Amino acid sequence: MTTYEDRASHGGAPDRAYSRVGDDLTAVVERVRDSVESVIEGKPEVVRLSLTVLLAEGHLLIEDVPGVGKTMLAKALARSIDCSVQRIQFTPDLLPSDITGVSIWDQQRRDFEFKPGAIFAQVVIGDEINRASPKTQSALLESMEERQVTIDGTTYELPSPFMVVATQNPVEMEGTYPLPEAQRDRFMARVSVGYPSPEAELEMLDVHGGVSPLEDLQPVAHAHEILKLIETVRAVHVAEPVRRYVVELVSATRTHPDLRLGASPRATLHLLRAAKAAAALNGREYALPDDVQALAAAVLAHRLLPTAQAQLNRRTAEQVVQEILQRTPVPAAAPHETGIGMGRGGLGYGRQQPRRL
Repeated sequence: MTTYEDRASHGGAPDRAYSRVGDDLTAVVERVRDSVESVIEGKPEVVRLSLTVLLAEGHLLIEDVPGVGKTMLAKALARSIDCSVQRIQFTPDLLPSDITGVSIWDQQRRDFEFKPGAIFAQVVIGDEINRASPKTQSALLESMEERQVTIDGTTYELPSPFMVVATQNPVEMEGTYPLPEAQRDRFMARVSVGYPSPEAELEMLDVHGGVSPLEDLQPVAHAHEILKLIETVRAVHVAEPVRRYVVELVSATRTHPDLRLGASPRATLHLLRAAKAAAALNGREYALPDDVQALAAAVLAHRLLPTAQAQLNRRTAEQVVQEILQRTPVPAAAPHETGIGMGRGGLGYGRQQPRRL
C-alpha cells in the first residue's frame, strides 16, 4: 500500500493497485452486507459495524432486549461467510471444557486424545453469554486475546479468521452473571440492535412471515477472501496526529470525574484498528478523525464504569464518551479533501476545536 508521501510525490494520483484492492474489498463487503441485510431488516448501521469488527479482527458483543434479532444477526453474519461455525448456548451448568475441549483416555492407544471444543471454529456464536458462570466465561479469555487454547500444558492454535459474536440480555438479570471487566475488554465493540421502524417491521412480516430467513441463506464470501480483506485493513495508514487523537480520547476516560474505570490500552488498539477498517470500507487507504469519532462510543462505552454519583444522575457511559468527543480537539486536516499530502510525521494536520457531532 502506498503512503501519503508516495501519493503526494505522484501529484496525488490514486494508486491503481490499491484501487483494484479497494474494488475487490467493496465487492466482497457488498455481498456480505446484502446477505445479512436480507435477514436483518432496517438496520444498516448495525450490519456495517459488524463487518467493521470482522475486518478489524475483533469480537462483537450484541446487547439488547429479547426478540430484536441478536442471535439472528450473529447467525446471518456467520452463514454469509464460508467459514466453520459453532454455536454455544451459555447456561449455568456449562463447563469450561465444553468450550475449550477435553482430553479423553483412549484405551486402544493407551494415551490421551484431545477432543476439540466449540471454540475451534472460525466464527463462534455465544448466545446469552452472561448466563454462564464466571468460571466458564473465563475459558474464552485466552482464545479471544491470543487466538489459542491451552489444555493440559499443550497449546492449540485457533483457525483464522477467528471471531466471537456474543449476545446478552441486559433486562432479565435473574440467573445471570455480569461479564467481568477482563471479558468485556476483549470485545472490540458493543452494538444494540434496537427495535425496527414500523416500515421495516411491516416488510419483515411480508418477507419473513412464513419461513425463517436463515433457511435460504448461502455463503457469499470465502474465508480466504476475508483474510485478504483483513490484510488490506492492516495496511491502512494512520497519520501521527490521528494516532495521537486516539490516545487523547482514551486517556480522557481515565481521568473523567464521572468514571471510576476508564478504557484500557487494549481499547486504544481496538479503536485504532476499527478506524482503519472503517476507512477501508469507505474506500480509503488512510484513516481520518471522522472514522475515530464514528466508532468511539461503540468501542469504548462498554468498557467504562460510571461512578455511583453518575449512576444516580442517570449518566450513561455513552453520554460520557460523547462529552469527551466534544471536549477533545480534533486534528485539523490540510486543504486536501482526500487527505493527500499528510505524511507519517503528521504533516498537514494542525489542531482545531472539537466539532459538534
